[in-house]
Amino acid sequence: ALASRPVEPLALPAILPEFEPTRATLHAYALVVGAVPRAHAERLPHWWHAGMLLSPEGLATAPVPLPDGATLRLHLDLVRHEIVVAVGDDVVEHLDMRRGVPATALAAELFAVTARLGLADDYDRLRFENDDPRPYDPVAARTYHAAFSAAETVLARHRAWLEGRAAGNGLGAIHVWPHHFDMSFEWYGDREVVLEGESYPSQLNLGFDPTWEPYFYSNPWPLDPSLVGSPLPHGAMWHTDGWQGTLLPYENVRRGNAVVMVTDFARAVFELAEPTL
Repeated sequence: ALASRPVEPLALPAILPEFEPTRATLHAYALVVGAVPRAHAERLPHWWHAGMLLSPEGLATAPVPLPDGATLRLHLDLVRHEIVVAVGDDVVEHLDMRRGVPATALAAELFAVTARLGLADDYDRLRFENDDPRPYDPVAARTYHAAFSAAETVLARHRAWLEGRAAGNGLGAIHVWPHHFDMSFEWYGDREVVLEGESYPSQLNLGFDPTWEPYFYSNPWPLDPSLVGSPLPHGAMWHTDGWQGTLLPYENVRRGNAVVMVTDFARAVFELAEPTL
């Protein structure tokens, strides 16, 4: 069965083309901030420790243990437009994102703080160092926060539906991933896929990518080629150039009932893909 109509439709903000430079800045800064838990947080399955969680103010990292037993958290605050470094309940540093400093310079500032807190400089700089100027528009930043917040609402609805259909490997949490600066979660199937000697569970994600032509996506892995071209609702389409899966344009969703459209889309892909996973 497809989703029932919610009592109140969910409004999605307009993501304008002129916002793209700020999105690229947020992506660059998320890579810098995300390097700290990637190097120092407790390792979790499927790299969950490297994902960021949505908060009322922005995006927060996983907790990072410090040598003295305290806990560090980093926060991209998209309300006050600063990177907040907190130890326990105490804020120890604010780095203003509106300055537009390059990612390399931001990393030097942030890692000077984390070094004072006792963390080793164990960062893979090839992932984030870049000397490009970083434009920052506070209106655009708030819009991306609003878009992630709306997306989390619809992703959470589908995730709740999947809880009764979880396979042996379960469900992931909803994260914003610094690597691509997109939001998603994963449903894990019962199949095991061996790649280069490592075993991985089959999976199906549901996510939101806010890039310059935003879209929702759902990608079965591995993708059974026989699924490609199967009918999808609400203008959704199959994508096989570069990455394989399905997408539903954000603008389609924004003009309609977001919860119904994304849920219909996600359930349609699940019902197609689940027998293969």
